[in-house]
Amino acid sequence: MAGTFITLDPADFVVSSDAITATLWSGGTPTLSTFFTSSTQEAGSSGNFYLNIYQTASNDSNAAIQFAIAYGNLVGSGSQDYNLAVDGYSPTATIYGQWQDLVIGDENTNFTFGTITSSQFYVLSVDRTRYKEALALGTLSLRISGSSGSITLTDNSNYVTAVTTTGAGVTVYQLITGSQGTISSNLSRNTANGYSLNSGSYGWLLPELGAIILNPLALADFAVSGGIGLQYSGSSSGSVVPNISPNRSMFAAISGSGNFQLNSQETITSDYVFVRARSAEFNYSENPSYISGSTGEVLYPYFINNPQTYITTIGLYNDTTELLAVAKLSRPLLKNFTKEALVRVKLDF
Repeated sequence: MAGTFITLDPADFVVSSDAITATLWSGGTPTLSTFFTSSTQEAGSSGNFYLNIYQTASNDSNAAIQFAIAYGNLVGSGSQDYNLAVDGYSPTATIYGQWQDLVIGDENTNFTFGTITSSQFYVLSVDRTRYKEALALGTLSLRISGSSGSITLTDNSNYVTAVTTTGAGVTVYQLITGSQGTISSNLSRNTANGYSLNSGSYGWLLPELGAIILNPLALADFAVSGGIGLQYSGSSSGSVVPNISPNRSMFAAISGSGNFQLNSQETITSDYVFVRARSAEFNYSENPSYISGSTGEVLYPYFINNPQTYITTIGLYNDTTELLAVAKLSRPLLKNFTKEALVRVKLDF
């Protein structure tokens, strides 16, 4: 049937989008329950800024970075200053400025968790290879432990009707007490919306950036106010007690609980093309086994009045007859004057 073309109508095209959710962590597990660090990475120059977290010992052949922990502080508290003679310029100040610019887009605007503005935060940044398009809303369940107990956090995407974005165009959801997108408010410790009593929400979920921003004020609060007493040994001058940095403190708080659930999500756009072969179409073939190459006559008289073909392949061409895509049928499809065919071609991109 080479050389036979039909023009597709606009009604023959239908576009559909589907959100596909998948597990986030290595091995296809929905819950990350074991946490390891690399002494080499932590002792290196990058260890002053963030702490990489693995699902198994870093010297294991299957070890892969799952996420990183970093701490940002507007005035540089929590890490050693670059220059001891210049106060406030340290890795934590750099982290704060980087995420302030990335998320908020304004160096003069601080992070606001619920209604509480804070000059510090923890950030859990999921490794880019872990998620596809974004973190899946309503799948977060992160348990964190402190001196006053533990708390499980999730996002409030199921409880908001309007999407909130920052000045940089980043989508933000507040972190609340609960699991898998469902609030679990204890009025003796939290407000009805899942926030802490005194320090606002527990942070932000940034799905497109693959990151979780945690509010240290809410986590450090007393248990009666919804906190877990999570502190770190750092002074306002920027010095820290060895091995008890903010990053190490958060690592202990997460690894001690052993429960970090989160999925990834991507939108698959499918273009459906409906190809129709009507009764009078595609009943003859130009295959050499069907017609004579020298005279163009049908080789078998039976096919003159009762032609039959078998459709095996559909080619999609542009207006200049350049082949753009090929669809193979699962089995040959018999076609003659008594049959019509409707084939749906699906293009995913």
